[in-house]
Amino acid sequence: MTATGTDTATTNGIPQERRLVTTIPGPVSTALQARKTEAVSAGVGVMLPIYVAKAGGGVLVDVDGNSLIDMGSGIAVTTVGNANADVVAGVQQQVADFTHTCFMVTPYAGYVQVCEALNRLTPGDHPKRSALFNSGAEAVENAVKIARAYTKRQAVVVFEHGYHGRTNLTMALTAKNMPYKQSFGPFAPEVYRVPMSYPFRDRGVSGKEMALIATTRIEKEIGAANVAAIIIEPIQGEGGFIVPGEGYFSGMAAFARDNGIVFVADEIQSGFCRTGDWFASEFEQVVPDLVTTAKGIAGGMPLAAVTGRAEIMDAVHSGGLGGTYGGNPVACAAALGAIRWMEESDANGLARDIETTMVPRLRLMAEQFPSIGDIRGRGAMIAIELVRPGSLEPDAELAAALNKHCHAHGVVTLTTGTYGNVFRFLPPLTMPKHLLEEALTILEQGFEACS
Repeated sequence: MTATGTDTATTNGIPQERRLVTTIPGPVSTALQARKTEAVSAGVGVMLPIYVAKAGGGVLVDVDGNSLIDMGSGIAVTTVGNANADVVAGVQQQVADFTHTCFMVTPYAGYVQVCEALNRLTPGDHPKRSALFNSGAEAVENAVKIARAYTKRQAVVVFEHGYHGRTNLTMALTAKNMPYKQSFGPFAPEVYRVPMSYPFRDRGVSGKEMALIATTRIEKEIGAANVAAIIIEPIQGEGGFIVPGEGYFSGMAAFARDNGIVFVADEIQSGFCRTGDWFASEFEQVVPDLVTTAKGIAGGMPLAAVTGRAEIMDAVHSGGLGGTYGGNPVACAAALGAIRWMEESDANGLARDIETTMVPRLRLMAEQFPSIGDIRGRGAMIAIELVRPGSLEPDAELAAALNKHCHAHGVVTLTTGTYGNVFRFLPPLTMPKHLLEEALTILEQGFEACS
């Protein structure tokens, strides 16, 4: 048995410690994984087949009794912590009152309250409207519908390394082929991809210069007058936690404004205090026309939204937006609880504290291990890019080996990036500092073992 950590505090009745009582995965998880293979489509992959029984604070407890440090938050979803008390209370009350009516048929207050909160919290003090959906891909797809309805144009501009979802349209918007697009085409037309600012790989080209390259491409190859929307992640998620160079994001926003193009910030992974601001766009002091949100919005319940300028959102005819489950009352109750917790707990401060703990440790590792080519991100959205020492050649094999090491030692980590060589960290904001430090120690030991 391996048990570590000195903090005796509990969250949701769970000791905040890393504890291994079996190998990872344990026998009960292994048996469940065998059942998964027989019952679930092979197209639904599993990164780490430990089957979770309970979670809270900074840990996941599996069916074998192992307690693992959660550095992924279900891919930035449980930002407020798993089974957050405010979320649980809201969900329990709502599910006891009613579970569904369909807002488009017989509405309810929770939907309106979530939209009011989004209108208040997203960047800008202009009049806004919101519409609620179920997933990030749904939100992005509806943002395109809204932009097309408003501009009466068809073309949509997206970016290298971008990720926006798995529906047909959002697969077209997404850059990476495997595993998201392979064999699933043909894809939706009128989607155009331009260069993204990627400071680590741009060899000294500034963000402003890359913005000029991208906007020139739009003008010459598409025609700005044909573009309905520019859709961009302020910090790219699946693409590798790429933080664009200074002036790139704001430059693209200015180009959109000058050409009557709807500027859409995809804040699905970077929003809701993940980066130390309510939304990552704020760091660049950019006010998008539309903002798409999901993931951290509702503490683990399925909810998504498009929020934007009233005149753009209201350009769609009545009945043109919505869906049977969009803005489900239980999910809305969860979102209201999550937002209340974020406001009352200084969630942005917690995210910045995580950055303050992580980045210095990672910089010390970079001095020791030259395979760490870049450290980037903000708040609780941090990544390292791994390369062959002395080059920019991606080292996906090392990333995979490190991931395997961390998993075996009770730390849930994630890899990402176009080249599969980016190690990303998305801890919940409820992560105790001692567990965060311990996770970094396990990572450091992984470098020692795998280098």
